[in-house]
Amino acid sequence: MAKKVITFILAGGKGSRLPVLTRKRATAALPYGGKYRVIDFTLSNCVNSGIFDIGLLTQFRPLSLNQHIGVGKPWDLDRLRGGIRILQPYLREGGSSWYRGTADAVYQNMDFIDDTMPDYILILSGDQVYKMDYTKLIEFHKEKGAEISIATIEVSPEQTKRFGIVEIQGDEVVSFEEKPEKPKSNIAFMGIYLFNRDYLVDKLKTIVPEGKYSLVEDVIIDALSNGEKVYAYRFNGFWDDIGTIESYYNANMELVKPLPRFDLYDRNWIIRTKSEEKPPVKVGKDANVVHSIVANGCIVNGEVINSVLFPGVYVSESAKIVDSIVMNNTYIAEGSVVHKAILDKDIYINRNVIVGDGEDYMPNERFPELTCGITVIGKGTHIPEGVRIGRNALIDAFIGEEDFSSPVLPSGKNIIKEEGW
Repeated sequence: MAKKVITFILAGGKGSRLPVLTRKRATAALPYGGKYRVIDFTLSNCVNSGIFDIGLLTQFRPLSLNQHIGVGKPWDLDRLRGGIRILQPYLREGGSSWYRGTADAVYQNMDFIDDTMPDYILILSGDQVYKMDYTKLIEFHKEKGAEISIATIEVSPEQTKRFGIVEIQGDEVVSFEEKPEKPKSNIAFMGIYLFNRDYLVDKLKTIVPEGKYSLVEDVIIDALSNGEKVYAYRFNGFWDDIGTIESYYNANMELVKPLPRFDLYDRNWIIRTKSEEKPPVKVGKDANVVHSIVANGCIVNGEVINSVLFPGVYVSESAKIVDSIVMNNTYIAEGSVVHKAILDKDIYINRNVIVGDGEDYMPNERFPELTCGITVIGKGTHIPEGVRIGRNALIDAFIGEEDFSSPVLPSGKNIIKEEGW
């Protein structure tokens, strides 16, 4: 008899390194690739791997995510037995309400484990873009006779500061450091854990009442310090946690390459999503579309080069979009240019606007890690006619034309509503 696996997906992250884009949504609900939400990849990996008992742990701004998932029908998760359960924090008798960490989030949903009585508990992140057959990880775990297995991947040396970094000997983890300044290797932890149920349940019942709430620090690192074996499953495919503006932008731009490393067209591993019912793409007589993804419902009368357009985008005559991501139902008026930018949903770009103006790459004054020249405009914002917006600039969600005090927003500057930051 096959042993049973249940999954917890951690999807409650605030996305503090994705300013503006996560102003009104959880990171897992971010649009990606012209059609999808980021959560679609983890959910599709589960069902493609034959895992249909899923608990989705949400916390920060869950409304958009909840609306997208619904009862789970697009992923075949609307089931009488199993399926997906959205596990939001609530006030428990004698307990806390908010999830205080990853271990605490699982601990507060011990009834989900008790109801399903699995042999293994798979814990995943909801804010990563990748394709993985989890059955291979499970088989690796069984072969090793492991209590704990984690998935790892090689990253470039400049990326190591973003991740937990592990040292490996053979298939065993010998050290684990969170975002080290001087890493001992370039092997990153992917935020994917597999535990034997009894081991994890016993551990959580011990550490959480002691005020220890982290799966990494209080379970993984603690196990290593106690001489327990932790095994590393090595993954070799495309993976990105899209945790920063630059990584989110690059993960989308990967898709417009002639031969992207991340193949969305593999019929043997379908990525499922809740699709918008919109008419087919319409391309005008003078339009020019090159190396781009253009989703259903778009009308293109201008020029689109090396860009990703989500459903319902309208590109007017003489408008130009280059190296950019433009989300649902955004309107680009005549004569406007959008270059190396991320435009969220329902934005109105008036005539003769330039987004991504000039060659000044001044770092953003409020988020100095934004240095790569990407300009970001938040959901529902209206840009007045003739405005020029520099690089590494941020404009908050729902900014009106009256909020622009000048026709020029220099590179590195922002228009941000203070409430909620």
